[in-house]
Amino acid sequence: MNECYDIVVIGAGPAGLTAAIYAARARLRTLVLDESIPGGQVKTTHKVSNYPGFPEDIHGAELATAFSLQAGRFGAKIRRSVEITDHELSGFVKTLELDESETIEARAVIVATGAKPRPLGLPGEDTFKGRGISYCATCDGAYFEGKDIHVIGGGNSAVEEALFLTQFARSVTIVHQFEQFQAEPASAHEALGNPKIRVLFGHEPRAFHGETALERLEVEALRTKERKVLRTDGVFVFVGMVPRTDLLAKYVELAPGGYVKTTDDMETEVSGLYAAGDIRVKKFRQITTAVSDGTIAALAAQKYLR
Repeated sequence: MNECYDIVVIGAGPAGLTAAIYAARARLRTLVLDESIPGGQVKTTHKVSNYPGFPEDIHGAELATAFSLQAGRFGAKIRRSVEITDHELSGFVKTLELDESETIEARAVIVATGAKPRPLGLPGEDTFKGRGISYCATCDGAYFEGKDIHVIGGGNSAVEEALFLTQFARSVTIVHQFEQFQAEPASAHEALGNPKIRVLFGHEPRAFHGETALERLEVEALRTKERKVLRTDGVFVFVGMVPRTDLLAKYVELAPGGYVKTTDDMETEVSGLYAAGDIRVKKFRQITTAVSDGTIAALAAQKYLR
């Protein structure tokens, strides 16, 4: 017999865990599923400075753990490292097959699967992933102790992670296509004043080279079209995110970029199916906006169920 829940939340980032907190507090039988460990992108963020309620910076992993513990305290069941191998979410009762071994049912499903790092799509990128190319400074920064590394990007993530990487690397060179950073002024100012950080404005990467591991980064000056090959021990890529909406593509029409359109109540075009967090079409994507989405989705689902 299939196990039944009132609400299943797919994704244990800030949006998903907030939805679980609200649903469980409403005494709804709530299950959270995640392919990894709870936290989403937050768990790999080395510090969070703008989440309300914390006068000092908090490590992303600590904040993620707090979200998870709070959801568990109210009775939400959280399952880690689980794969959804089949699903049918269009009906009144929605079914999910897990790890090809069990099936669960729910009347409402909130999808909060977040986003993943956007690859550059350049020659050599696939070859050197995990062998000099990384998309997570918190995960891999310590492997580059005393090394000379490069960061691709100029937004908040790129600049903040470049600052973090100076704890390990001998030097960090930021390669950015524009003539100034798109990051928040405070972070940009700090990076420009850091003696370990050098910036190549007006440049874009063109290829990655090496033998068994990454050894060289090829870049192009956009104004002159001149190309040069730079010696590097590693490259960290922060050029945006791609929404994880594969699971929803079967049921809803995706907007350009793969994002999901919802109502203000996080409803999709399928009754009982909600989307929250970074997978949605919206202007701003922050931890606080994800938490807001999760709150609204859970409250809307409660109303739908009753």
